[in-house]
Amino acid sequence: MTARIGVVTFPGSLDDRDAQRAVRLAGAEPVALWHRDPDLRQVDAVVLPGGFSYGDYLRAGAISRFSPVMETIIAGAKDGLPVLGICNGFQVLTESHLLPGAMLRNNHLHFVCRDQRLRIENADTAWTNAYEQDQEITVPLKNMDGRYTADERTLDELEAEGRVIARYLDVNPNGSLRDIAGITNEAGNVVGLMPHPEHAVEPLTGPTTEGLGFFASILKRLVDA
Repeated sequence: MTARIGVVTFPGSLDDRDAQRAVRLAGAEPVALWHRDPDLRQVDAVVLPGGFSYGDYLRAGAISRFSPVMETIIAGAKDGLPVLGICNGFQVLTESHLLPGAMLRNNHLHFVCRDQRLRIENADTAWTNAYEQDQEITVPLKNMDGRYTADERTLDELEAEGRVIARYLDVNPNGSLRDIAGITNEAGNVVGLMPHPEHAVEPLTGPTTEGLGFFASILKRLVDA
């Protein structure tokens, strides 16, 4: 049976169609989920895509966190539902307290858009197991509020528990503490990533196809389960 991966659309989502395409290229069936509908339509995993949900009013992701669909996703994630938050989706995950810390305005106060090198630091999560440990990849990055922050105790816990899943290489594009580009929860089913792997899944449109591993990973995890 083909895996069904839900992709949520919030008002202001920009990359939901791109995420659906990445899911399809990985070999799964993308399922469109609407932010006002709490029904997840029996999907096997969920992607929260990039964009500027609700115009980033209050804080990026702060309003989307209260969407009806998020109440179902939060409950599901606590029961093991795999969830990937990309850029704005990462912001929604921190606002939902599914991941610790917060996302702040970039330290240079400018929108950043670049091809970004990353190192995969945890290849055991539901969304990174198709990569090799310490594998280096290049995927696009585009954000205004991408500076990951947390208190020192939380940062130390993330490091000690191997919950930093990706780190920026060569340059820190937004001032994220400890060069953190992505993290996971303790169970490894919820991952937040600031760069955009869905924009690096085919040669025609991406700098590489190295982002496809995030979507291939969830299929591998679902099959192994």
